[in-house]
Amino acid sequence: MFTGIVTELGAITSIVRGSGATELTVEAPRTAAEMAIGDSVALNGVCLTAVDVEPSTFSVEVVDESLSRTSLGELSRGDIVNLERPMAASSRFDGHIVQGHVDGIGTVVSIIQEGEASRMRIALSSDLSRFTVEKGSIAVDGTSLTVTAVSEMGASDAWFEIVLIPHTLAVTVLGQADVGSVVNLETDVIAKYLERMIGGAR
Repeated sequence: MFTGIVTELGAITSIVRGSGATELTVEAPRTAAEMAIGDSVALNGVCLTAVDVEPSTFSVEVVDESLSRTSLGELSRGDIVNLERPMAASSRFDGHIVQGHVDGIGTVVSIIQEGEASRMRIALSSDLSRFTVEKGSIAVDGTSLTVTAVSEMGASDAWFEIVLIPHTLAVTVLGQADVGSVVNLETDVIAKYLERMIGGAR
């Protein structure tokens, strides 16, 4: 399990495409120093397994299923990614429950500066929109954030907004996002379970 608190920005140094999977190598000295082969790591919010670890880099394999459902298939050498190691049982819980199981992708449709902060509007599918609620939590590229506004229920052009403080802009990939950027989204797991239970009882 993760908390959506990004601990390091890594750089993609190699992309090797194979049959059914792609190997990504990431330069991230602090993260690599804590890892062993077989360990989990969230890369832009996607939970992956380390298949090789060196002093300052690690490699993960991404299957085609994950490439098709997330933004990882659009990565290029040199791209910067959010990284988070799984939460330890004794750790402080600073974000919200993040599984590293991306529900889908969204597209940045507007960015408005509000002093040193940025208000970002992200379009998403109506299927995912039903799990977003004002003042609720959402993970965007693995970053735990608070939803500040949402479109009306059932809207064909569904969206939600988040406000990014200067610190978040500085330490996550969201500080580099532009209009048109594609981001990974993981909605609140509690909302998904509730929807499943309520739907099954109807």
